[in-house]
Amino acid sequence: MNKNLVLIGMMGSGKSTIGKEISKKSSLKFKDIDQLIENSEKMKVRDIFDQRGEDFFRVVEEKIVLKTIKLPGQVIALGGGSFLNKKIRFEVLKNSISFWLNWKNDVILDRISNSRKRPKLDFLNKKDIINLINLRSKMYLKADYKINCDSLNKIQITKKILKIYENQ
Repeated sequence: MNKNLVLIGMMGSGKSTIGKEISKKSSLKFKDIDQLIENSEKMKVRDIFDQRGEDFFRVVEEKIVLKTIKLPGQVIALGGGSFLNKKIRFEVLKNSISFWLNWKNDVILDRISNSRKRPKLDFLNKKDIINLINLRSKMYLKADYKINCDSLNKIQITKKILKIYENQ
């Protein structure tokens, strides 16, 4: 299988954790888009948002995702908002196998509450975050596969994704 395996989902859904597990159990190299952006800009995502704004971040994100996705044989963890970008979504759906790591809203809220790493949430209350989850979920539904993760641990999620991926 030469196609990339792309993980999408809300912040806090475990894309990086699962991506690393998949990489360990396969021949795929792990790429974390947020990490690549931080390396490129030599600053943390939070600092990019604070100092340069979300629009700047999204331009850099698009450039890095479109460049990264061209190389086959990778498991790629997209940022929570990446898949909302039309160009990124088109390339992911055309050239990769995508998996949405779906969780109940309460689980996501619990995982991301009190996180200083997530600048998008700085000015949002619980209701606003649920609205963001619901809005993004409409796009995430376009992924090739939806993995309902609530009753699974990371090993089970990894195995489920790899089984689907390897059977393509």
